[in-house]
Amino acid sequence: MSFITETDKQFVANTYARFPVELVSGKGSIVVDSDGKEYIDMGSGIAVTSFGLADDEWANAVTAQLTRLQHTSNLYYTEPCANLAKMLCDRTGFKKVFFSNSGAEANECAIKVARKYAAEKKGVDYYTIITLENSFHGRTLTTLAATGQEHYHELFQPLTPGFIHTPAGDIENLKKLVSENKIAAIMIECIQGEGGVNPQTPEFVKAVADICEKEDIIFIVDEVQTGNGRTGELYAYMNYGVMPDVVSTAKGIGGGLPLGACMLGEKVQNVLGFGDHGSTFGGNPVCCAGAVNIISRIDDNLLSDVKKKSEFIFNSFKKAKGVKSITGMGLMIGIETEKSASDIVKACISKGVLCLTAKNKVRLLPALNIPFDVLERAIEIIKEACAD
Repeated sequence: MSFITETDKQFVANTYARFPVELVSGKGSIVVDSDGKEYIDMGSGIAVTSFGLADDEWANAVTAQLTRLQHTSNLYYTEPCANLAKMLCDRTGFKKVFFSNSGAEANECAIKVARKYAAEKKGVDYYTIITLENSFHGRTLTTLAATGQEHYHELFQPLTPGFIHTPAGDIENLKKLVSENKIAAIMIECIQGEGGVNPQTPEFVKAVADICEKEDIIFIVDEVQTGNGRTGELYAYMNYGVMPDVVSTAKGIGGGLPLGACMLGEKVQNVLGFGDHGSTFGGNPVCCAGAVNIISRIDDNLLSDVKKKSEFIFNSFKKAKGVKSITGMGLMIGIETEKSASDIVKACISKGVLCLTAKNKVRLLPALNIPFDVLERAIEIIKEACAD
């Protein structure tokens, strides 16, 4: 056991089942451990390093801002924050953005917006939010309550009240819950990431949007993992032809720096007033400078390339030995294997590929710009691990 591993085990809280790999450097989609072994990175820090490791353009943008102004409180204006907000609104049609540090915080903001809108419009007893079974929305007490997986709830009671869960795809049960409860919002992931890389059907997403519009309910889409080019569109809801009232995102937007964003549509753009919400580090100029670089490079050419790589991966695994099914969209992919997903991941590590799990599936979240030859090499190794 290395000194770093021993030190980590002694002093870092025991919240992560780490793999026995100490990473020290990387470039693009190749990462190197303390022994000098190279790995193809098919997880990108769980969909965070959108353009890979130590990306030159991103690093230059971050460094340039870091040497000018690394932080100021939100009592003052800064250029990167304003530019990023405008860029996101121009690309999506949303009207305003609240910046935070993480996906859980972006979801907290979305929940606060929905509840304040409903309280002011319908009354303070309209606070219940419907989410989906098998969803995942974060680790705070409130976003845990929103998460539709009971095993996350067990040891942390009492959770924030006011959340009910419905099966994904069950339109009739959703309508029933709306008719029987005082609903502030419906909150969904277009693809459930931690829940097993499960895309929603177009019919269900459209039904959610229609119900929200008819009943004046806030439609929230959690794009923490699916956003920022991951699915082949800038945001996953764009694949479904709907327009939410609120979209939360994080992970890939900062390219490796902590940044979350809650985008507010026309209906809710002015719900939050002075003092209603805040964040010490939200909109940090260094993080926003990195995000401006990331979002500016997620263009039509890149998104088309993401779709081509996705098609290649799906075709590679459809009839592969040891593979039962493949789900997902873009470069957010889940592979159900005959052997346990954890065994596949361990085998891949030994062969020089880092991938992830989601429930019973091997999960792939490579950098959006992973070179095609590197991707091909990684897929062959994963297929070998499935077949062995």
